[in-house]
Amino acid sequence: MGGGEGQEAAGAAAPEDASRIALSAAATELLRLLHDQHGPLMFHQSGGCCDGSAPMCYQAGEFRTGSSDVLLARLTVEGVPEPVGFWMSADQFERWRHTHLTVDVVPGRGSGFSLEAPEGVRFLIRSRLLTEEERAGLDG
Repeated sequence: MGGGEGQEAAGAAAPEDASRIALSAAATELLRLLHDQHGPLMFHQSGGCCDGSAPMCYQAGEFRTGSSDVLLARLTVEGVPEPVGFWMSADQFERWRHTHLTVDVVPGRGSGFSLEAPEGVRFLIRSRLLTEEERAGLDG
């Protein structure tokens, strides 16, 4: 199952202190567990309704990305040897380009397609507007 034909987000070479996405401690812990169970991982955020608005976690390459997707980040997760790619549909990125996203975990079941579903938890996005400085670093 391939992937990786998507585009990089504008400002992908931004300074280290400027980022579009982060992980909560709970998300980091869950990603370590999922990596131990499934190997390399990736996220895709489609922006659809219901569970489609939650980030979906897959084995790396299980979700095919293309020109309608943007790679927001290659997330470094302590204890996971390779980065976890975080992709978003280009349409969703246009709506959210001015926000900073934090991947978090909450109790409950999300989509059956996301790897965390059997754990009784689901990934969730928390967002805030980027500061002027962050926007300048990412879009400039």
